[in-house]
Amino acid sequence: MRKIGKREVEDMAVGAAVLASGGGGDPYIGKLMALQAIDEYGPFDMITLDELDDDAWVCGSHMLGAPTVLVEKVPNGREGVGAVDALEERFGRKFDAIMPLEAGGLNSLLPFQVAAAKGVPIVDCDGMGRAFPELQHVTWSLFDIPACPAVVCDEKGDVVTIDAVDNAWAERLARNVAITTGGSVFMADYAMTGADVKRCSIPGTSTYCEVIGRTIRECQEKNVDPVPEILEFLGAYELFRGKLDDVSRRTEGGFARGYAHFQGIDAYHGKECELRFQNEHLLCKSGDQILCSTPDLIAVLDIETALPITTEGMKYGARGVVIGIPVHKHWRSERGLKIAGPRYFGYDFDYVPVEERVKNNG
Repeated sequence: MRKIGKREVEDMAVGAAVLASGGGGDPYIGKLMALQAIDEYGPFDMITLDELDDDAWVCGSHMLGAPTVLVEKVPNGREGVGAVDALEERFGRKFDAIMPLEAGGLNSLLPFQVAAAKGVPIVDCDGMGRAFPELQHVTWSLFDIPACPAVVCDEKGDVVTIDAVDNAWAERLARNVAITTGGSVFMADYAMTGADVKRCSIPGTSTYCEVIGRTIRECQEKNVDPVPEILEFLGAYELFRGKLDDVSRRTEGGFARGYAHFQGIDAYHGKECELRFQNEHLLCKSGDQILCSTPDLIAVLDIETALPITTEGMKYGARGVVIGIPVHKHWRSERGLKIAGPRYFGYDFDYVPVEERVKNNG
């Protein structure tokens, strides 16, 4: 077990926003909620998968909805706890630990606040290794772990329990609750034993986020460009450098959908780059040339600071480095591509790993 204090939270917030591929909720809000929880409850207890008992009872905790909504609809801090309370009541037993659903600015840190309020540890793992738009986009789905029963809670205290036929239907039903209640809700779901958590989760995600954030911070302190260090650590690829000259966002169907367009600078002068997103970046292309696509990660880093720029934080004139990060092997499996590959999101081409695209594109 390791104690997680404010410095670790600061670093995790930055690293999680890198792995969030532009989505996952506002990292600033998640950081504030976690820091406030430390003031109230003390440092968090975080355990590894090896330290988790096989018969422990664990659930996921997260926000669901359009990240853009959180700019105005700020959480009150009770939604996540209320969802877990209701799920415990449904099962008639207490949870022994809480785990993140994904690596996202808000969704990586919200579970820490919930775990502290419940007096249980957080598990150093998640179900994605990145952020994805939909509830069923977790490795737990690949191993047939049901999301339901799932509980949805909003800031007013409304509670909805979902019993769906499968995880895709759990997403549809929960998304409609989010739309009805203002665009975002908090959930508790994917209840499972410690043995299943170990078998089906991506290990060490919170620590991984922390190291990414610490690397960026230490480079800034040394006045060293963090981008090469981050590329090397992540095994990532620089796809483009440019100035944002057009961005379009709309909240539709409970998602933030849109595109961002960059004009190339430096070695990319005279070229263009377009990103397509549904909460998270799904496609990066230059003209007709595809540079990277889901399920690989696409992140935009500020060209000066290497701090990640979220889809809702993109503004005209911003200068960014677009990078592609190879995704965890689970998502490159046939089943992973079926639920999170480009064709699932309506793109008419097959997935090609980012490292192959970089090689083929020269």
